[in-house]
Amino acid sequence: MLEYRLLRNLILILVVFIASGATYAGTKALASAGTKAPASDTNETHRLRLYHTHTDEHIDIVYRIGDDYVPEAVDQLEYFLRDHRTGTVHHFDPRLFDLLSDLTTEVGKPDAEIDVVCGYRTPWSNRYLRRRSRRVAKHSLHMEAMAIDIRVSGTTARELRDAALSLGRGGVGYYPRKQFVHVDVGPVRRW
Repeated sequence: MLEYRLLRNLILILVVFIASGATYAGTKALASAGTKAPASDTNETHRLRLYHTHTDEHIDIVYRIGDDYVPEAVDQLEYFLRDHRTGTVHHFDPRLFDLLSDLTTEVGKPDAEIDVVCGYRTPWSNRYLRRRSRRVAKHSLHMEAMAIDIRVSGTTARELRDAALSLGRGGVGYYPRKQFVHVDVGPVRRW
């Protein structure tokens, strides 16, 4: 009887373990591949051109076709936007990519290359930056891969901030001394 209970409990643990792994994998796949974007023309392509100021890397990629995100492109963007201090990659909320695309259109430069100042940030990197500046949020959405700090060549930080505010799709931070703008897909707010 004891062996039966032990075997049954091991099987239950194994089933829960397998199911949770499948749930994680399914959630990742759903978030990156099956997540539907805002309705658009079914063949319309959505492209991002990014330059990372810390890694000196460029990426030019179609990340969405119509309403569907391209899984391989999303993976490449997530790697590109990794924490440049640790190399850690995190799954991004794809709405952030749509926000970037719409933002370049809003400033009248739909084909512009966006300079990335900061993408994903590990908790370690966030603590490191908080020791250097009081302006770094303790619970920054960079740690959730829902935020990015950017510049667009030929567009002032003020113009970029105003365009982001007009979209009303999340937080907008304005850093005129460093000439960049923070945008995120969290609650609508500004600073």
